[in-house]
Amino acid sequence: MTQLATEERVGPRRGLLHRLDVKGSPYLYIAPFFILFLGFGVFPLIFTAWVSLHEWSLLSEEHTWIGFGNYTKLFDDPAFWNALWNTVSIWVISTVPQLVLALVLAHILNQRLRGQTFWRMSALIPNITSVAAVAIIFSQLFGRDYGLFNWVLGLFGIDKIDWTANTWSSHVAVATMIIWRWTGYNALIYLAAMQAVPKELYDSASLDGATSFQQLRKITVPAIRPTIIFTVIISSIGGMQVLAEPLLFGGNGLTGGSDRQFQTLALYLYEVAFGRFDFGYASASSWVMFLIIVIVAAINFGIISRLRRS
Repeated sequence: MTQLATEERVGPRRGLLHRLDVKGSPYLYIAPFFILFLGFGVFPLIFTAWVSLHEWSLLSEEHTWIGFGNYTKLFDDPAFWNALWNTVSIWVISTVPQLVLALVLAHILNQRLRGQTFWRMSALIPNITSVAAVAIIFSQLFGRDYGLFNWVLGLFGIDKIDWTANTWSSHVAVATMIIWRWTGYNALIYLAAMQAVPKELYDSASLDGATSFQQLRKITVPAIRPTIIFTVIISSIGGMQVLAEPLLFGGNGLTGGSDRQFQTLALYLYEVAFGRFDFGYASASSWVMFLIIVIVAAINFGIISRLRRS
């Protein structure tokens, strides 16, 4: 009787612990992520918004409330609009060719090649290379007097180009660095999606006489559209935050050239925050930059989704 009574008392406790374990354990497993996200994601975002409403300098201990004064000043700043235009320009001429080349490269890597693993691993090498090393090498390649690109142009009778001095040429140079670095990365993402496309579709298309390009356009692209949408959105977000390439290109520092010809939004933000130590103005710039990125990503998502439905 005593043993039975003990089991009756222990049984409900075990049942309660089991229910708590089943229902509570998942929340404990995901709690570390949300704790870190709140500490290093949400809190800095809110605090930055608060700082943007003050005249907040690291050189002064007083932080005066000025409301939306920093935002008004920002929208009247020609340097901000110049940085926005440079960012959009570099983003367009780097993202579109990058994703097209990545799609073609992934299609080639998806074929039966000798040493498939070697070629697929090689596609990722540019992405894991130091950004500083990439910028130094491309700065030499785009050199005015002894650069490789000007030497090639000279073979066709084209005059030397001062790549860092002009707006369009500096944008092309920075975009080339971005394309070289991220094409292989996106190609591997496309390749992973292509692996899920049934091989029977390609075999049937080959029997019908379809070329490799026709198979890419008629079979591969429609099959991996969700992945293409993903890369377009991610590339748009990354393209609007370009910092390292213009910062290191040509050794022009925070201004992005002598006339700010290739200063991006992220580089402009970096200049205001760590060049002028004006954290209030920099916080306002970061919030405007965040809203611009959200709008660009939303527009891209809407366009690509509409094309997908059509």
